[in-house]
Amino acid sequence: MLGRGLSCVFAVALGLALGLSVTGAETLTERALRLMAETPLIDGHNDLPWQMRKQFNNQLNLVDLKVLEGTHTNIPKIKKGRLAAQFWAAYVPCETQYKDAVRQTLEQIDVIHRMCSKYPDNFMFATSSEDIMTAFNQSKTASLIGVEGGHSIDSSLGTLRTMYQLGVRYLTLTHSCNTPWADNWLVDTGSDPMEHNGLSPFGKSLIKEMNRIGMLIDLAHVSEAVMNQVLDISTAPVIFSHSSAYAVCAHKRNVPDSVLRRVQEKQGIVMVNFYNDYVTCSKTANISDVADHFDHIKKVAGSSIIGFGGDYDGVTRVPEGLEDVSKYPALVEELLRRGWMDSEVKDALGRNLLRVFKKVEEVRDGLKSELPGDTPIPLDEVKNPCRTDYGYPTPTDNAGPRLAHTPSALVLSLLLLTALLAKSV
Repeated sequence: MLGRGLSCVFAVALGLALGLSVTGAETLTERALRLMAETPLIDGHNDLPWQMRKQFNNQLNLVDLKVLEGTHTNIPKIKKGRLAAQFWAAYVPCETQYKDAVRQTLEQIDVIHRMCSKYPDNFMFATSSEDIMTAFNQSKTASLIGVEGGHSIDSSLGTLRTMYQLGVRYLTLTHSCNTPWADNWLVDTGSDPMEHNGLSPFGKSLIKEMNRIGMLIDLAHVSEAVMNQVLDISTAPVIFSHSSAYAVCAHKRNVPDSVLRRVQEKQGIVMVNFYNDYVTCSKTANISDVADHFDHIKKVAGSSIIGFGGDYDGVTRVPEGLEDVSKYPALVEELLRRGWMDSEVKDALGRNLLRVFKKVEEVRDGLKSELPGDTPIPLDEVKNPCRTDYGYPTPTDNAGPRLAHTPSALVLSLLLLTALLAKSV
């Protein structure tokens, strides 16, 4: 009788153990990897293309991304990090403004296209929310383009549209310099002068044109005044492709709580930056410090506005535990350790960005009947020694076509003058 009792106890214990192995044995690491297998991890900003420029002068033929060292990003690290979609930054420095910014930006766009062509088994060029899911289902990294800095379009709506046609899907309105139509974040530190009180009239028209063509508006790097003006104007959700929470680290590159709440109202997204200086406002940080930004944004505005915006290969210092793009699963695991639900993690991984992207596309499709914006920026706002003024009227011009400064006009003037002289004789 005692033996049978022990057998029953053993059976119950075994059953409980088996039940735990099914329902409770999934470790946080396994759970993180499962969620990343179910939902694409989409990162908002990576500067590997700039490393191609900086280290190799864009000679991609000299580079093997399968073995490249000395960068935060290569193909093995991407695979280990389960990076499903990446906005690659087409970035050129502010020093190119008024010089060759457009040419250099086009070359960065070109190198991103060539990355995809050189590694078709790993990268799939993407321009839509649908493309991201297609790449995810093919186990490839969807590769999108974001232009980092409004100086790259040289104050031209035509250049903006041309870059969109080349596959660019977001424009960061400024980098760390004012453009002729928008103030950058350094204005809020007092180190750059306020020039436009946010956006100029041309800058406001550019926001509307970005809505019309379906270009995501990126508010990383802009002044707080620009953030609020864009949130007032845009009919589509906005993104912060690589910014963190100002309340956690009081750096002007980060997003204040008041703006976080407005982003939530606008159904946009803030993609958390991993740069130590924006994470802890110091030179050192760790993975827990980054998770603090996720927690704070979730507390203030909910999990529906959070994303990943590592800024890898664009920064010099990254947190301990997030040394390169292979480490994303560790951050997901940290969020789970802090009590994040599966649905909240999936929102941050990619569902939020996909929702924003789809809404931007819906706004674009709803504006198909609108004519393209074609009012140029006033000449006196962009006039400089490197810029010609073709198309702009001169002070002596009337409403008619401009004829001055052309050889044919000079010849015509001489013939008319000769005829008048002959008649008077």
